[in-house]
Order: sequence, then structure tokens, then C-alpha cells
Amino acid sequence: MKRLSTLDASWLAVESEDTPMHVGTLQIFSLPPNAPDTFLRDMVARMKVDCDVAPPWNYKLANAGFLGRLLAPAWKVDKDIDLDYHVRHSALPRPGSERELGVLVSRLHSHPLDFSRPLWECHIIEGLENNRFGLYTKMHHSMIDGISGVRLMQRILSTNPDETNMMAPWSVKPVRGRKASGENAATLNWAFNEALHALKIQVDSTPKLVSALTRLVHSARHEEDHLTAPFVGPRSMLNGRVTGQRRFATQHYPLERLKQLAKYADASLNDIVLYLCGTALRRFLLEQGQLPDTSLTAGIPVNIRPADDHGTGTAISFMIASLATNEAGPLERLDAIRASTCSAKEHLQSLPRSALNQYTMLMMSPYILQLMTGLGGRMRPAFNVTISNVPGPEKPLYYEGAKLEAMYPVSLIAHGGALNITCLSYAGSLNFGYTGCRDTLPSMQRLAVYTGEALDELELILLSKKPGARKASKSGTARSKRGASAK
Repeated sequence: MKRLSTLDASWLAVESEDTPMHVGTLQIFSLPPNAPDTFLRDMVARMKVDCDVAPPWNYKLANAGFLGRLLAPAWKVDKDIDLDYHVRHSALPRPGSERELGVLVSRLHSHPLDFSRPLWECHIIEGLENNRFGLYTKMHHSMIDGISGVRLMQRILSTNPDETNMMAPWSVKPVRGRKASGENAATLNWAFNEALHALKIQVDSTPKLVSALTRLVHSARHEEDHLTAPFVGPRSMLNGRVTGQRRFATQHYPLERLKQLAKYADASLNDIVLYLCGTALRRFLLEQGQLPDTSLTAGIPVNIRPADDHGTGTAISFMIASLATNEAGPLERLDAIRASTCSAKEHLQSLPRSALNQYTMLMMSPYILQLMTGLGGRMRPAFNVTISNVPGPEKPLYYEGAKLEAMYPVSLIAHGGALNITCLSYAGSLNFGYTGCRDTLPSMQRLAVYTGEALDELELILLSKKPGARKASKSGTARSKRGASAK
């Protein structure tokens, strides 16, 4: 058996009927030229027949009961996996639009996983217009985070459009990285040295942890610090109790267009993403008559997984930044976001990498405690909305000759946070996935549309000051695509 880390186990502890803790990915492929009518049926059959199931796809909970998940969560290998259950073939009424695909994914993402089985499902969805199909995969967050999820799905794909007879996602054995080699070094001497090293790290990092947490407390009372602390954001319509049904919407923009704006604004790409989300949220809440007087805050997952670590589990820390939704002026809003993220990055970088897991647990433990005790959504939120940006593959990829056209993250939400916005880059595009509570956000598709309009507005403002750049930007604007939305 393999014990779960404290952070991984926390995702199991807060699982409930209203807050299933799984994350997903929606991949949209175009069928290969001259593909037979039975292409998808044959592909699904090959995926299920004569294949070994590799970690983490073959892991299931050693004790699926509530107490087992709470007190001693551990993985064991399931040697008798029913792939007919985990791998499902669905179809949209032809020709299915991206909106109809969004409706189906919303419904699939609302269903909790079966804790008596390995915690994943894969749905192959045919019938999408323009000769395309979808591949929606979901997996419990205790098994995987955003970065490792992208890497896991990327491993099955090829840069060669002519490659065939490719392995199923669950058949590709994990790449041995730092974590895997450490777990297999099962000698007493190694274990003793590792224990001493861990103890030294804890002793060395304690003063820095105390200093970091002290500054967070100080910043909560001193706005001029620009460091946004947990639990300083206002209560809003996004921060009540949630129900189990989800909505999912997407948007799709050329990555170069966003990078160009970041350059003109002397900001980072993440600053531009936060600006677009904050501007869309400000407009959305104003229309509802529910914009708080103080700014909304964003909880931003930060990857701390080494580049050569292809392991599973969770390897993230958190920073919190202002979305400046109380600023009416676009440039003033962007400046406030930039100042907030700069301070948050400096704060996180002041800690050694070895202490980031401890820092994350200490900072987020009050939030996790809220969820575990049923107080989530009944008290001031740790932050108002989760926004993350996950780097994905840079080159076009293929599966069985089918070209991957777009890849969208489908995230989780919890009590106190009815909206999650996750971005994923792929082959020159940035794909936004909006996951929200169906009952809390009945018009969530407007947020996706408002994000695009915020981009157009910012581009107009910034490029009006740089006439030479306007022509170059027009081609980027023309390539922008509107994504699927679900009502």
C-alpha cells in the first residue's frame, strides 16, 4: 500500500455529495483524413482490449469508507479493473455544437466518482460538428493536480500524425522521476539518511515559515503592503454554499496576442489573465447589483513540481492576489493587480522550495477546516475565486492520426467558492475553462463572453498608445475563437 500525503488526503476529507473533488480535461480532436465511419468505435475497442493498466490508473483506496478515507488513506493496486465501466463511448446528436458538448461535459462532471473503484473515468464523445470528437477524462484531485494531469495525458500523444496503434492513456507506464526513484530506494541506509535530511529541512525552514506567516498577518491590516492575505476578500454571491450540479464554459485565444499585451503593459502573462477574469467578474457582478465595495481576491495555485518530476499526487502551493474589482478604470485595475501579484511572488520566493508544502498547509488549513466542519460558505472566504494558469504542450499533438485541436481544463469547486477559472496553453493558444455551480451562477456563460470583451477593450487602450503595434495585433484578433458554453 502507498500512503497519501497530508495535502492529497485533504482532498478526500472534504469530498461530499455537493463538492466532488475531481478534476478533468476536455480534449477536442479532428478526425484523420479519410477516417472510416467506425474509427471511434474501433479506437475505443482497442483501448479496452489486451492492455495493462499502469499507475496511477490502477490505484484504488485501500479503505473506501468515510473513516478509512479520513484516518488512514492509502492506495492499493486494483488487479481486476472493469474498463467497460471506466471507459465510456457517448455521442452528441449530429452535428453537435460546442455548446451541446459543454452541456454534456457539465453533466458528466457533476457525477461523483465511485470510491470503491479506481478514481477515474474516460468518455469518448463523437458527433461533434466539423468532423471532430471529444475526449473528457476526470480523476480525483487526491491522485493528480493540474500540472501532473496535463503531463499524464500528454504522454499518450505524438507529434507524428502518421503514428497508429498507440497505447491507451491508462497503459502508459509512469516516467521514473525524482519521486519514483526515491520510492524504490528501499534500503535502511537510504531511509535513515532521508529522515535526517527531512528533519534538517524542517529545523532550517521553521524561522522562515514563521516570518512568512507573520507578514501575512501584518498585511491583512496594512493595505499599503500590497500583499493579499487569506480571508480579507469580501463575501459575495460567489462565496455561499454550492450544490452538486456544475456548469462548464470555454474560451480560446491566441497566446501571442496575450503575450503581446503583457509586453506593452509591462506585466506578466498571468497579470493579463487575472485582469481579464477580474474585469469580467466586475461587469458580471455589477449587472447582478452585487459588486462588493472592496476588491475580490483570487487564490492562485502555483506549481512546485520539478520539471523532471512526472509523478502524480499534488505538488502545488498557493498565492493570493487582488483582482482590483473595486477599480473602475481599466489601467488602474491592471496596475493594482500587477502590484499585488508582484508582492505575492516575492513573498512566496522568500521561502525555500523544501518549505513550500508546509507553508501551503499552514496557510490553507483554516480553509480546509471550514470545509471539513461544514462552515465553508457560511463564513468569510479564504479567497473569492480560484484562478490558475497551467502550461501545456507547445507543439501540435496527435492520437491515432487525429489532431488535438484544443484542450480545456475542467476544475473543481467547493463551499465558499462557486467559480473556478483555469487556463491551459496548447500549441500557440490559451484555453480558458470556467467551472461553476449551476444554481449559484445561472448565467455563467456571460463571464466567458465578458472575458473576450475585456481583452478587446484592453487591447484597444494599450495599442492606441502604440500605433506601430496596431496592425500586428489585428491578425491576432482575427484568430481569436469563442468557445463552448453551457447553460
